[in-house]
Amino acid sequence: MNEAKQRIDQLTREINSHNYNYYVKDNPQISDYEYDKLMKELLSLEQSHPELKLSDSPTQRVGGEVLKGFKEVLHKTSKLSLGNVFDDNDIIDFDNRIRKAVEQEVEYVMELKIDGLTVVLNYEDGSFVQGATRGDGVRGEDITANLKTIRTIPLSLKEAANLEVRGEVFISKKAFETLNERREEMEEQVFANPRNAAAGSLRQLDTKLTAERPLDIFVFNLEAIENKEFRTHVEALEYLKEQGFKVSPFIQIHKSAEELIEQCKLWADKRGELPFEIDGLVIKVNNLEQRALLGNTSKSPRWAAAYKFPPEKKKTKLKNIVVQVGRTGAITPTAEFEPVRLAGSVISRATLHNEDFITEKDIRIGDTVVIQKAGDVIPEVVEVVKEDRDGREMVFNMPKHCPVCGSEAIRELGEAATKCINMSCPAQIKRSLFHFVSRDAMNIDGMGPQIITLLMDKGFIRNAADIYTLKNKAQELIELERMGEKSEKNMLGAIEASKQNPLERLVFALGIKMIGQRASKLLAENFQDIYEITKANIERLTQVPEIGDKMAQSLIRFFEQAQNMQLIHSLEELGVNVKSIKKNIEAKEQFKGKTFVLTGSLSSYTRDEAKEIIEGFGGKVSSSVSKKTDYVLAGEEAGSKLIKAQELGVEIVDEETFRIWTTKS
Repeated sequence: MNEAKQRIDQLTREINSHNYNYYVKDNPQISDYEYDKLMKELLSLEQSHPELKLSDSPTQRVGGEVLKGFKEVLHKTSKLSLGNVFDDNDIIDFDNRIRKAVEQEVEYVMELKIDGLTVVLNYEDGSFVQGATRGDGVRGEDITANLKTIRTIPLSLKEAANLEVRGEVFISKKAFETLNERREEMEEQVFANPRNAAAGSLRQLDTKLTAERPLDIFVFNLEAIENKEFRTHVEALEYLKEQGFKVSPFIQIHKSAEELIEQCKLWADKRGELPFEIDGLVIKVNNLEQRALLGNTSKSPRWAAAYKFPPEKKKTKLKNIVVQVGRTGAITPTAEFEPVRLAGSVISRATLHNEDFITEKDIRIGDTVVIQKAGDVIPEVVEVVKEDRDGREMVFNMPKHCPVCGSEAIRELGEAATKCINMSCPAQIKRSLFHFVSRDAMNIDGMGPQIITLLMDKGFIRNAADIYTLKNKAQELIELERMGEKSEKNMLGAIEASKQNPLERLVFALGIKMIGQRASKLLAENFQDIYEITKANIERLTQVPEIGDKMAQSLIRFFEQAQNMQLIHSLEELGVNVKSIKKNIEAKEQFKGKTFVLTGSLSSYTRDEAKEIIEGFGGKVSSSVSKKTDYVLAGEEAGSKLIKAQELGVEIVDEETFRIWTTKS
């Protein structure tokens, strides 16, 4: 036991030191392979001796805890927002007010205003004990578990200090682009900008999801500290840096309004060169005694101000509009224009989103357009300079067929996107495969996005049916990077097991537009096999409960495609189950035809288990409360859904009543 404790202590110190060198100092001392070996050893020791795990263990960085909600935190001091200055005159006025109030020489600190989410970190005896959002400045949300996953936040300090700091959590430009690319591949909604991505990541209830996001932090202020005093803000930041914090970068000291104005203009031009987003600059009085003398208004400190950059816009000539087929099948028009330098980079393309966007702005090929970067990141066309038209501009029309595979391109009534409906379209295959193997579809463990991409690049798979021929390439799989004998064996075992999946999983795995898990389950319950579904007309399909006209039309269009039918035939020939295994549903009066909404945390059931019970007894589960809801099954810490149910007079069912209903004959 003593030997294990010594090794855990040693590994914790060693890995924390490597984390600091890698993430804060950007100076790694060992290879990723060596680091992974150390982390694996520590995880193994902690699992064998959980009582020896230290409070600053680096294993906390990987997350894994699922939170029930965020508790409210009352801040020790008010976290005020900054007043804004927008131009030279505003800066001069700010400087004059400061000098008149203190009647002394003034020194200013200028910092970059990082575009992220402000958080407050508290340490006791040098250990990180609590982290919260700024909230309304008085109350925030306790997000300690999520903040512990950020590797640039020290879990323990060099000194056993009691202190509070304020910082900005953000995502770098490069990491943001990679994150959105990955979300696109998984057919998830992309983030609008890095700030939204950072904020959304910090408010995940599953800390493992937060740990997967590329979050970073710059600490910009020492809010409070016991038994230590500093004369200036810069001295305090130097101390924080010594303690292991990643402090606000590019700090400069200036002694006049003229110097401040010069720097504002300089950074407005070169901000695009930074690896992270800034939306302005922060000007602070450096001397802490002068800050105390100046004090605060009810909303903001008198000793600081935020300079906001004006949005940079440029004119350019739109040379062409081309279309790209995404992994979801959406055909997206993209503007190609004469290259122009904007916010630090040269831009020559911008998405035009969809047909409605082009129509609304009346964008034509040959137009002079005004562009900017939305959130200083994503290029966008703001407007057309119509007075520059000379009559040679051409109206753009969306294609009627997919430019990649030639299949029909459809725009559904009420939708903005035009889509290729051919599942075998090369532009969609990878996304389709990601969905096909996913947990809720065929559930093939070991075939994540990276493995699928590798197998496609090697030419081993081209469509879903090829997955079931991989057993013929066992030795070649073992020799692949990231694979190995054990991984190959596990993956092939999962592939073989998936052949016996019920029909509903196969229907869902095909990725038919508008056909989710619930619809797939209903179709499997109402048809003998996949072929009976493929032959059904709209009247037959709409006889299935909850299958409406649009869903029926989507099914018919999907099965009209020869490529899709060929895929189904191939899957059957390779042993994949295509027949329905119908269950005898024992309808109970409390459930039959009733709509349930689940909220809160249930102690005896998972959400999926409760849903399966309800559906098994003839009910259905909805995600939102409305007048059509019959019951709300409420567990512990039920939230807004419970409140809405009470307002609408919907019957509330507790877990004990639900248990009685399910067991009563």
